[in-house]
Amino acid sequence: MEAIVECVPNISEGRDSEKIERIVRVVRGRENCAVLGVEPDSDYNRTVITIAGDPEAVKEAAFLLICKAIEEIDMSVHEGEHPRLGAVDVCPFVPLKGTSMENCVDLARSLAKRVGEECRVPTFLYGAAALNVEKNLLSTIRKGQYEGLEARMSGGETPHTDETRLPDYGTKEWNEDAKKSGAITIGARGILVAYNVNIDEKEAVVAKKIGSLVRSTGRMIKQEDGRKMRIGGMLKMVQGMGVPLETHGISQVSMNLRDVEQCPMHVAFEACKSIAGDHGVDAPGSELVGLVPLAAMLVSGRWYAEDGVTDESILVREAIKGLGLDSLGEFHPQQRIIEWALHEAVSQ
Repeated sequence: MEAIVECVPNISEGRDSEKIERIVRVVRGRENCAVLGVEPDSDYNRTVITIAGDPEAVKEAAFLLICKAIEEIDMSVHEGEHPRLGAVDVCPFVPLKGTSMENCVDLARSLAKRVGEECRVPTFLYGAAALNVEKNLLSTIRKGQYEGLEARMSGGETPHTDETRLPDYGTKEWNEDAKKSGAITIGARGILVAYNVNIDEKEAVVAKKIGSLVRSTGRMIKQEDGRKMRIGGMLKMVQGMGVPLETHGISQVSMNLRDVEQCPMHVAFEACKSIAGDHGVDAPGSELVGLVPLAAMLVSGRWYAEDGVTDESILVREAIKGLGLDSLGEFHPQQRIIEWALHEAVSQ
């Protein structure tokens, strides 16, 4: 393929394996694109799906998947630890090879318009595809989550401004379709690494403290007289929060590394581990959600490997070991590294 894009839909279902398979099945085996990963999480009640291939083929696959997710998922009964706004909480396009961010913006805007018109559900654009700068950040669009969407679309009380309150496409009124689907969020961005650090505590007390210290936005300090002051966090281009992971009896610092070059995985891991140690708690490993570029694994591998190691397979192995990426389950690099996974899929 001369041009390759990645699309990473996150659907708001992580517990019903049959439902997840019905949703993913509509895009398996399609020409000129491949499903590289399907990662459900029962605590988050969310599944991260990775598709890559020819840009137009990937866009069509994303549309089919969104339609099926809207059909299968009822947001009015959904609950989970991860912030979410709708059945397909986020669907970003990412340029990988022979294409550009501008092309991914066109893909996202075209898809959002089609979803809004044909599925008749609230549809937002974010990231590089946002139609105004106020909607650039996903966290801004998500304020109030699904539970706040009715008030937001009905003129009620909301943390949103006029610029972020309403969707860009689809219905702008609260109705039965919107109640079931929630809002669909589609965007374009650079490579983002969804990365969680495990914290050895059942309640997320320390994990939440760590999240507020390491994330780029830091903490909001409020005085009794109403004055506010924001103190920035330790890491660049990082979103983070602490959440309990009941299935494993631990907690996690759940992070989006929005620019893995500015904040590599090992920097995020060692920062969290250091703060956890200050509170007498261990950080026994970490977890990748979705796929990761080879370059990011090599950078972290060089930190943990002996000086002078250049072999990519050894560096990947050392990154897995140093970051504890196999602490919650076996980590398969051929399936989890974007370039290796796509090569495997195309070769079959």
